[in-house]
Amino acid sequence: MSTPVLEARGVTRVLPGPVPVTLVRDVNLTIEQGEFVSIVGPSGSGKSSLLYLLGLLDVPSEGDLYLQGRETSTLDDHELAHLRLEKLGFVFQFHFLLPEFDALTNIMVPMRRLGKMGHRAMRDHARALLADFGLEEAADKRPGQLSGGMRQRVAVARALANDPLVILADEPTGNLDQKSGRNVFDIFENLVDTKGTTVIAVTHDQHLAALTQRRITIVDGVIDTDHTVNDGSARSDEPQRPRREI
Repeated sequence: MSTPVLEARGVTRVLPGPVPVTLVRDVNLTIEQGEFVSIVGPSGSGKSSLLYLLGLLDVPSEGDLYLQGRETSTLDDHELAHLRLEKLGFVFQFHFLLPEFDALTNIMVPMRRLGKMGHRAMRDHARALLADFGLEEAADKRPGQLSGGMRQRVAVARALANDPLVILADEPTGNLDQKSGRNVFDIFENLVDTKGTTVIAVTHDQHLAALTQRRITIVDGVIDTDHTVNDGSARSDEPQRPRREI
């Protein structure tokens, strides 16, 4: 059996304070290479909190997180930053492109930080990514000169700059119209199908969630259901919590 790309074992995240707030509680989750996963649930249910834990942007208060079988709780900030840069790509609701740089340079930023390519190789790779997304003519344009959909496609291209194992997307279509949002999810689906990239996307849009292979529903910080939706069957680890009476 292959090693999961990501695995959470008994993961809980509590914000300390006079009244502690539990964001995620006792999550057990395994995600394999090449899965396209959506995380859905009510507002404030812990969707983004779980994504940030899986993406090593936050650390659990209890439990363990594994990336390719490597336990991450003992890593220091520098090691976690390098692991994120090398293995993970992030897309958020806002594109976070650097406004002073053109699209090509924005895509090169993660490559420069990782430091594994020369300048010419980085430019060639960035141009190839722009071409993959039909953005060749946007190479020398700054974010302010691009449409919302184009900016988000550049952001996805930037997330792919270091050929990550996993793309983690937090409401990546939240600022887009329906057509542009569907285009972003089509891009994710193509990455899964052609490159075997794992994609985990938080979304409030049930129509887009239905495009994914697997849908995880979070309620009150706990996994409520975990369905494989491409054939309509539920995974054997579903549910993790008792169903509520309506």
